[in-house]
Amino acid sequence: MRSIFLTQWRLLITVLAVVLLTVGALTAWLWPRSPWTPEEVTTLRGLALASLPPLAPDPSNRYGDDPRAAALGARLFFDTRLSVDGTVACATCHVPTRQFQDDLPLGQGVGTTDRRTMPLAGAAYSPWLFWDGRKDSLWAQALGPLESPVEHGGTRTQYARVLWEHYRTEYEALFGPLPDLADTTRFPPAAGPVADPAARAAWEAMTPDDREAVNLAFANLGKAIAAFERQLLPSPSRFDSYVEALLLNDVAAMQAALSPDEVAGLRIFIGRGQCITCHNGPLLTNNDFHNTGVPAVPGLPEDLGRATGLPLAQADAFNCLSRYSDAQPADCAELRFAKADPHVQTRQFKPPSLRGVAERPPYMHAGQFATLRDVLEHYNQAPAAPAGDSELRPLELSERELAQLEAFLHSLSGLGQAPAACLGCHPEPDAPAAAAPERSIP
Repeated sequence: MRSIFLTQWRLLITVLAVVLLTVGALTAWLWPRSPWTPEEVTTLRGLALASLPPLAPDPSNRYGDDPRAAALGARLFFDTRLSVDGTVACATCHVPTRQFQDDLPLGQGVGTTDRRTMPLAGAAYSPWLFWDGRKDSLWAQALGPLESPVEHGGTRTQYARVLWEHYRTEYEALFGPLPDLADTTRFPPAAGPVADPAARAAWEAMTPDDREAVNLAFANLGKAIAAFERQLLPSPSRFDSYVEALLLNDVAAMQAALSPDEVAGLRIFIGRGQCITCHNGPLLTNNDFHNTGVPAVPGLPEDLGRATGLPLAQADAFNCLSRYSDAQPADCAELRFAKADPHVQTRQFKPPSLRGVAERPPYMHAGQFATLRDVLEHYNQAPAAPAGDSELRPLELSERELAQLEAFLHSLSGLGQAPAACLGCHPEPDAPAAAAPERSIP
């Protein structure tokens, strides 16, 4: 009797084991195990565009989220009258169909700049603007090129007069009355605190009240352009589709989004390649500053990066703490607590977003590298910096690993041709448009 009982018990156990194995196999087939650890999934989720939080208001620009200001800013962005010779607009270098940059090693305005044009999509999330962070808001950033002798090359009274003659109704509905800029005795056609001696002398001859009135109009011009630029966001990429599929455990969609080599490159990106040290978050930049040993360009002036950029931001007449800012001092923590350290900050530059990176060679702050492979070789070899201390150490990646990493970077290209929020970008009919320049890369 006992023998029969044991035999039945063993048979039951065998049947249960077979059932459990079958259920396990079926479960594994229906819900395959994730190719990523929970920690890696968390990292990938944080890199996906879906994790980008809503854009916080800019306390220094009360008009930053006003649709009327954005509409005015869009027209100003494309208006070539905002330059000394009527040939350059913001859109001349920040070309909408080219990720709001121009594909050139050095920006080309009325002259040639010393640095590469940075893309604008997502720039509103950064507390510091330009490669060296010499501006602390989008509206302050918009003002710098207008007075640069090699970018727009104009003056404050010239720009105020453009507002008076072509945008007065829209401007005054937002910002209040403009001064009587038709009076050229009070407001010379070309006057401002710029490098040109005649324009500077004309500016200094103006009364303090008239200079203040022009400064206010100039600041508001920047705030309108910034309201437009705050709408510029990158479009999703195949990488974002992959992460979405991963979170849904949709294996077929994952395989459709990225190739095996691209997935291998993604593993290197978040692992041995150490790329996420600087290129993290949904915009794939930490918006900080780093010395990565990028070589200097022969013939260009010495560029110390953040070491000179931070003091410029702190002294800027249009920074967060200025009289033209709408912020309270407590709102300006980034500026108030930033500490200048020339030794550490020498040749530190801001890493741009890697979204769409494969579509916008050349690379680095002065176009030093022609291809993505050149960039990866640089990071793999980690040469000494021309000045300051490089943060890089040799990665010792193989040729295959470099190819896989490059393949992954191509998956960051947007699925659309322009940032999603600017597919309808176009100048108003009465504004001289800035055509995309047909320029070859030297």
